[in-house]
Amino acid sequence: MTEKGKRDAQKVCECLLDEGVNMFASSPYQRAVQTIEGAAARLNKDIHVFEDLKERVFLPDEAIISKEKLLPLLERSFSDPDYTLPGGESNRACQDRATRVLLHLIRTNQGRRIAIGTHGAVMTLMMGKFSREYGLGFLLSSSKPDLYKLEFDGIILSKVTRLYHV
Repeated sequence: MTEKGKRDAQKVCECLLDEGVNMFASSPYQRAVQTIEGAAARLNKDIHVFEDLKERVFLPDEAIISKEKLLPLLERSFSDPDYTLPGGESNRACQDRATRVLLHLIRTNQGRRIAIGTHGAVMTLMMGKFSREYGLGFLLSSSKPDLYKLEFDGIILSKVTRLYHV
């Protein structure tokens, strides 16, 4: 993690400590875990890693897509959620796998506060499952890191609050 990343993770830690988080979940990617591990350590909590919170797979073998090709791909993916590059994953498939984890966490941790370390597109797709206002425009306006508090009434998203952004 870069020095800036470490400073940002410390700010995320402070925000999460203020929220009284009871449970931590994360993508398996190191940067996602590192973003929430400070708060988890301070609260003496384990981080539960879920493979299905990983980034959307654009290309086979998780190859990196160039920045020049990313925006057109995102635009097409958000206008056609089933669009995928050969060997990649569609927005719908990514949304479905990540939302399954989110719903599992909500159902098994009722009344508890959960912090999830994931990625901007995955977060946007999960939020978009509950409200159409969370789409490409929302993703493009987000920062790294970005911290949102999602409040649920059962499995209905009732409120979203931005807690931190750079």
